[in-house]
Amino acid sequence: MATYINEPSRTFNEYLLIPGYSSSECIPANVSLKTPLVKYKKGEEPAITMNIPLVSAIMQSVSGDRLAVALATEGGVSFIYGSQSVEDEAAMVKRAKEHRAGFVESDSNLSPDNTLADVIKLTERTGHSTIAVTEDGTAAGRLVGVVTSRDYRVSRMSKDLKVSEFMTPLEKLITAPENTSLKEANDIIWDHKLNSLPIIDDEGRLCYFVFRKDYDTHKQNPNELLDAQKRYVVGAGINTRDYAVRVPALIEAGADVLCIDSSEGFSEWQKLTLKWIRDNYGDTIKVGAGNVVDADGFRFLAEAGADFIKVGIGGGSICITRETKGIGRGQASALIEVCAERNKYFEETGIYIPVCSDGGIVFDHHMTLALAMGADFMMLGRYFARFDESPSNKVVLNGTYYKEYWGEGSARARNWQRYDLGGDAKLSFVEGVDSYVPYAGTLKDNVALSLSKVKSTMCNCGALSIRELQEKAKLTLVSATSIVEGGAHDVIQKDSNKIK
Repeated sequence: MATYINEPSRTFNEYLLIPGYSSSECIPANVSLKTPLVKYKKGEEPAITMNIPLVSAIMQSVSGDRLAVALATEGGVSFIYGSQSVEDEAAMVKRAKEHRAGFVESDSNLSPDNTLADVIKLTERTGHSTIAVTEDGTAAGRLVGVVTSRDYRVSRMSKDLKVSEFMTPLEKLITAPENTSLKEANDIIWDHKLNSLPIIDDEGRLCYFVFRKDYDTHKQNPNELLDAQKRYVVGAGINTRDYAVRVPALIEAGADVLCIDSSEGFSEWQKLTLKWIRDNYGDTIKVGAGNVVDADGFRFLAEAGADFIKVGIGGGSICITRETKGIGRGQASALIEVCAERNKYFEETGIYIPVCSDGGIVFDHHMTLALAMGADFMMLGRYFARFDESPSNKVVLNGTYYKEYWGEGSARARNWQRYDLGGDAKLSFVEGVDSYVPYAGTLKDNVALSLSKVKSTMCNCGALSIRELQEKAKLTLVSATSIVEGGAHDVIQKDSNKIK
C-alpha cells in the first residue's frame, strides 16, 4: 500500500515569522549574510563561503558569463548553464574567470554600414548608450569609431542614415593599449574628462571599455567573491550523461564549483556521476547535487558525496513538472524536512552539508523565510532573469519592458539531460514554459534592495547572522483570511482605483 502523508504540502506564503526581542545591536548594518556554499567538517572552515546567500539557476535564460561576474561582484555565485556544448560552456566560464574588474567587454556593437535604426534597436535591447563601431560589427573587431547618445538626435535625423556618417571616428577618440592598468585607465578618463575609454590591442582590435561610472562602483563592492588569485568565483552546471568530458573541460576553464542539473536527484545516475568525480578528482572538486524534497533524498545524496544539496521539485515559476507528472512537494514542507535531516546528519557524522532552496521564491520576504527554515542559500531563476545581465532579450510589450524567460524543460530549451531517466536522448514532453518577466534593471540595485529587506527582517527576529536566525526564528502558519489581511485591503488605492 502507498505511503500517505496527510500533512498538507506547504508553500512559503503559508508562513509568517513572529518577531523576537531585538537589542540595540540589531541594526541592518551589523547583519552578516555570510554562508557556506560547500560541506565542511565540524571545527573546520568551508572551502568556499559566500558573502550573500544567493546563487543563480542553471538556465539558458539566466546564467551566462555577464551574470556570473555581476553576481560574484555582489558576493554570490552564478552557475553557468550546461545545456550547451562543452566547448561553449567552458568558454563562458573562462570569460568570467578572466574578467578584469573595471574592464568591460562590449556587448553593444555595430558596423559602419548599420543605420540609426539599428542603433535605436540595439540601445532599446541592451539599455546601453555606448556602442562600439568595428569593421565587422563584432566585439573583437577592428575599432573604427564609437556611437553615444551625444552623436545623434532621433527627431532630426533619418533612421536610414548610416552609422559611419554620425559616429565619432577613431582618429577623434582617445584610446589606450591592451596592457593599460585600471589605475592608468581611470587616470586617462579623469585627465581628459571622458565617459569611456576604449582599450585596443596592437592590431587596433577592441578589447574592453573602461567607464567613468564604474570607478566608484568598483570601490563600492566590499562583498566581491574572489578566489585565491583575486578572480571571481564562478560555478557551472553539469549533467549525468557527458560528465566524463564536461567536468575536465570546466575545471580546465577555471570553474570553482559544479552542480548536477537535474529535475529530480534521488537517482542512481547522480550517484554514479558523483562517484566518477570522486574517483578521478577526490574531494578537490566541489559539486552540488539534487533536487530532492524529503529526508530520504537528502540522506542518499549526502552519502553519495554531494558538497551541497538542492531542495525543490516543481516550484519554479516556469516549471510545470507537478502539472505534467504529478510529482513534487510544496517548497516550505520540503525544505523543513530536508533541513531537519541535514542537522541530524551533522550530529551523526560531524559533516555539515549546506542546503540550497531551489524554487518557490515569489516575494523578497520568502528569502528570509527560506533561511529561517534552514536553507543556507537560495537558487533563483525568475529573480535573476529580470536583470540587464541575464542572457535573454529585452522586449517591449504594450509599452512595457520585459525580459524573455524560459524553462529548461520547455520546447525552446529542450534540455533533455536535465530530465534524463536513462532512455532516449530527447525531451519526450515539456516540463517548462516559455514566458516573459517584467524588466527590473541592474542586478546590483535589485539585490541590494532585496537583501536590505532580509537584513531588516532578521533584525526584527533578533538575529545578526543566518545561523542565529535559524536558532531564534519562530514561524507560524497563516490562514487564507490572514493572507488577505496581510496586504492592503478595504481601501481604494490611488494607483489602481480598485477596492480591495
